[in-house]
Amino acid sequence: MNQPKYQRVLLKLSGEALAPKGEGILDFDFIEKVALQIKRCVDAGVQVAVIVGAGNIWRGRQGTGMDHCRADHMGMLATTINSLALQDVFLRVGMKAQVMTAVEMKAFADHYTARDAIEALENGTVVIFGCGLGTPFFSTDTAAALRAAEIKADCILMAKNIDAIYSADPKKDPDAVRYSDVTYLQIIEENLRALDMSSAIFCMDNNINGYAFGLADPENIYRVIMGEAVGTAIHN
Repeated sequence: MNQPKYQRVLLKLSGEALAPKGEGILDFDFIEKVALQIKRCVDAGVQVAVIVGAGNIWRGRQGTGMDHCRADHMGMLATTINSLALQDVFLRVGMKAQVMTAVEMKAFADHYTARDAIEALENGTVVIFGCGLGTPFFSTDTAAALRAAEIKADCILMAKNIDAIYSADPKKDPDAVRYSDVTYLQIIEENLRALDMSSAIFCMDNNINGYAFGLADPENIYRVIMGEAVGTAIHN
């Protein structure tokens, strides 16, 4: 059996990728497929932390006319809804799973500290981070970068609705170039929409490796962790 390329990862899941094609906000059949691939990784000895977006429920920028902070607070709550849904499925497929939130909500989740998160990961628990950073104006991309640094993850795995990073939106530009490898400086200079700029700058400054890939086939999670080239490597 091949050895995993990474020992501890932070998996960034798109909220939109968890939504059904029809009505509703969560596709539980699809989430179970994602959970089973994460379980394969955990069974192979990999420590997995997860942070999930909320695009399937609410994005702060949808709050036209709203106070920006309040709109982002709604987004934080939406990430917690997704986190609890993930936890439920993870537990059902036989994993240990714990939700930690940046904002205290004792009835639903544990309050996040890096120390507690690392201890849980070392005990084989999948840790799911809710509420982003707990502050407005910062996306879950930036939260993923900071949490990866805090828990000393080997890599941020960015599971997206698109199979790699491109020079432009391939759905709109047929000449868009698909990258197998890209630097954070290139993302910043070319304004590539792979992740937000504050996240890219933080990862560059802290030398955090990333890998972007498509979640349409959930087995890509396992493939990436085992070292297969199925998307775009991101580095300094």
